[in-house]
Amino acid sequence: MAQDLRNRYSLSPLAGLLAALALGPALAAPENATKVRTAVGEVELPAPNPEHDVERRSEVIGWADGQTPIAPPGFTVSEYAGDLKSPRWMLVTPNGDLLVAESSTSMLSADRITLFRDTDGDGRADMREVFLDKGLKKPLGMQVIGDWFYVANTDAVWRYPYKAGDTHLSGKGQKILELPAGGYNNHWTRNLLANVDGSKLYVSVGSGSNVGEHGMDNEVRRAAILEINPDGSGERLYASGLRNPVGMAWGPGTRTLWTAVNERDNLGEDLVPDYLTHVEPDGFYGWPYAYFGPHEDPRMAGKRPDLVAKTIVPDVPLGAHTASLGLAFYNQQSFPEKYQGGAFVGQHGSWNRSQLAGYKVTFVPFRNGKPTGPPEDFLGGFIADAHKGEVHGRPVGIAVLPSGALLVADDASNKIWQVQAKP
Repeated sequence: MAQDLRNRYSLSPLAGLLAALALGPALAAPENATKVRTAVGEVELPAPNPEHDVERRSEVIGWADGQTPIAPPGFTVSEYAGDLKSPRWMLVTPNGDLLVAESSTSMLSADRITLFRDTDGDGRADMREVFLDKGLKKPLGMQVIGDWFYVANTDAVWRYPYKAGDTHLSGKGQKILELPAGGYNNHWTRNLLANVDGSKLYVSVGSGSNVGEHGMDNEVRRAAILEINPDGSGERLYASGLRNPVGMAWGPGTRTLWTAVNERDNLGEDLVPDYLTHVEPDGFYGWPYAYFGPHEDPRMAGKRPDLVAKTIVPDVPLGAHTASLGLAFYNQQSFPEKYQGGAFVGQHGSWNRSQLAGYKVTFVPFRNGKPTGPPEDFLGGFIADAHKGEVHGRPVGIAVLPSGALLVADDASNKIWQVQAKP
């Protein structure tokens, strides 16, 4: 299947030239650019520039009273929760509680999980409790499997005894899996996802470097998605070459794993695109030797031509340097039909680009478990002044409530936004 995808979607520079000559101007690309076929159309990759060295950090100025992000017509946006400390990730438990992981790169990271509950069914949380705040080290991913609550710290996966309805965990935790800690430029986050029957747990681990500059011995069990049993045993490398695969989710009605991947830096203003892709077992997605299919990174030239050749083309390009991290499929009914079954991606925003990119939530339409079109802007207004580099906040994690509302964690302004469809 991997070979079929490469044949179907990828055009190497030589193949691209031959295709352009054979098929005419429709496939012709500017000099030194390469066109790649993806599941949602063609993407043009400019020539790589290893000399690209741009750093433009945004300045967070917060939101004024009553000010919110901007959704398309037909939706309302409101503050679901505030006064959090870097709310980065969310999980809706089987009984409908919302758990929020508060963590950051800072030495003052809250290292806390907060619970919100809607006790009267009006679509708004009226209970807020500290769910877990002991023994955590930069927590992110969370899952519930049976009578266990799982959390991924930056250096290990832990589980705790849990019963549906618990508002605070007091039982002794159990470390089930050691992980390589930290990582390059905020790749400290570790996400978790259980399969449908709870027999397997998937753990995402970002790279420890931009492009292998610290040696590949430093990258063992990194830039990958690991698969384990619920007790931590049976570890295997499920997929690799994924530079920073943070968001993970199952395609609705399928057993297909999808991930949002944050790609590499310092290769060009518009290179390499972050992406959303389905994940093939034992699939290789390029990092650090190749990008977006078998396109060799010049900084790794000649080191692993075998891996370059087997690199899978991802399904949906999401723009270069957008820091595409959050991912959730819309599995409820209150949004208009076009959104049902589609994917929402939280783009935390650029730093390795002269013009700000990302800083929004984008939507990818799906039908029958497959993407049907390119990404569309969905929730914007995070950039306050592009010229000054000022932003109100930065969206990260995405969750869908049983009410049908979409939640967006804004870790820079310490808020969670709620997007609802108008009646």
